[in-house]
Amino acid sequence: MPVTLLGAAEIRELAADLGVTPTKKLGQNFVVDANTVRKIVHVAGVTSADRVVEVGPGLGSLTLAILEAGAAVTAVEIDHRLAERLPATAAAHGVVDGALTVVDADALRVTELPGAPNVLVANLPYNISVPVLLHFMETFPFLQRGVVMVQAEVGERLAAPPGSKVYGAPSVKAAWYGSWRLAGTVSRQVFWPVPNVDSVLVGFRRDPEARGDEALRRATFQVVDAAFQQRRKMLRQALAPLLGGSSASATVVLEAAGVDPTTRGEQLTIDDFVAIARASG
Repeated sequence: MPVTLLGAAEIRELAADLGVTPTKKLGQNFVVDANTVRKIVHVAGVTSADRVVEVGPGLGSLTLAILEAGAAVTAVEIDHRLAERLPATAAAHGVVDGALTVVDADALRVTELPGAPNVLVANLPYNISVPVLLHFMETFPFLQRGVVMVQAEVGERLAAPPGSKVYGAPSVKAAWYGSWRLAGTVSRQVFWPVPNVDSVLVGFRRDPEARGDEALRRATFQVVDAAFQQRRKMLRQALAPLLGGSSASATVVLEAAGVDPTTRGEQLTIDDFVAIARASG
């Protein structure tokens, strides 16, 4: 029996039955359009060979679209009512036993994922999208690619190149793990409730080789944070507290890393930040 998707009316009925009112606190905006969830799955290139992790499945509209493509799904849901109901919804829509695993937990605190999924597909809560992405990329090296729906402003930052107005700490930290791209726009009208911000799809692919070990990652992210906390200052000034306490000491480290001390953080690539972290060690 093929997997069937949720319609807008059924989504509202499910929510009413569970006593669920979408909340801003949890960043809940449920997708009520079948074409949109199928588009996300298509852009992510999900096949029956994949195991997908979904963060914040909610009532299950995107979950069912992923399962329709034949992939197995591990769904991480913080709302106990939604987590408890999802397996029954899946079964009622033709999902076979064993295809769906629900983890009732806060995505920011999850440290194990059943089945070692290789793909992340999610409509991420707007208020925690970047922390969730960075946590999952750091914690689960078996995640190789994915597509997430996020607030447009966040998506543009994640995919921004050096020199862009919106390039910042999230852009650099995401680039530590791999390449990121804008992969499509999503109408506000496909959500319930309708949000007051635009949404985009962001795709990523993990680099085949790790950029460095955990100690180097932490050191690099420290440099990134310091550079963008005072993004209008030259690096020799912005990084002085971190690199010896003075502009002169910071200049020595920056020159050793092959970075112009008079440039600003927004001009540097992830490789530049890694070089500074190495030189500072």
